[in-house]
Amino acid sequence: MRRIVLPLLMGILGCAILIGLGVWQVQRLSWKTAILADLDARILAAPVPLSGVGTADPQAQRFLPVVAEGRLTGEEIHVLSAADGPGYRVIGVLETGGRRVMADLGFVPLGAKDLSRATPKAMITGNLHWPQEVDDWTPAPDTAANIWYARDVGPMAAALGTAPLLVVARRITPAIGTAPMPLDSGAVPNDHLGYAITWFSLAAVWAVMTGFFLWRGRRAAS
Repeated sequence: MRRIVLPLLMGILGCAILIGLGVWQVQRLSWKTAILADLDARILAAPVPLSGVGTADPQAQRFLPVVAEGRLTGEEIHVLSAADGPGYRVIGVLETGGRRVMADLGFVPLGAKDLSRATPKAMITGNLHWPQEVDDWTPAPDTAANIWYARDVGPMAAALGTAPLLVVARRITPAIGTAPMPLDSGAVPNDHLGYAITWFSLAAVWAVMTGFFLWRGRRAAS
């Protein structure tokens, strides 16, 4: 009897822990889904004029929908990207409301890197963003070739002589030959369903192993 009780208790305890972890991940899934829905609502809200946005505040203004009209000067930074094949994200300078800001104009293929995208009048609708793409492994920009390997608002603003504001375009009027890459919640990981399935699967395996161990113990005792 004692040979059965201890494995049975361990089996029940192990299953309870694993099921509890699975339930926790289901709760986390609901929490994360609500956050992502709120984020999408913020991103897609009615835009406000960029002229009404004051000093850059990455915390308060992150993802703020804005619209700006002005002149694209043709000054650009090209950030290496593989969004739609090899190419670049184009970070241009927009003169609007008496100041210079950066605009993420979207993707261009390799051969379009040096085409002129200057225009005397453009309206850009998008979102303010301060992407965190630089880490210890990111190469320094190749300033001679004007190729960057990540978006970094501070250094890009210094290189282009703009305010540290980046508008990620959702729509550009008139079109300038780039493919906008607007913000959405798709870049935010939400893996809790997979984690929940993993924990519940481990609970099932633990239960089967416990049952098999008890069956073998009974056979050995008989």
